[in-house]
Amino acid sequence: MPVPGYDPEDLDRLLLDRLGEREPATLLDEAALRRYEAGADLVDVLDGETVRELLSQSSEASESE
Repeated sequence: MPVPGYDPEDLDRLLLDRLGEREPATLLDEAALRRYEAGADLVDVLDGETVRELLSQSSEASESE
């Protein structure tokens, strides 16, 4: 889910930060996981709702998980 005006690498870092200890694989189906492992940006393989949920979390909440 590309977001105009944002660097996918920055968004990926933020999403990974918000995941905390969870692995991206826990949120991806098999096809999306293959794309991610092949080098696709996390923001491109997650569904829009999951991206919104992760980005709406405060960094403090992800640190406490």
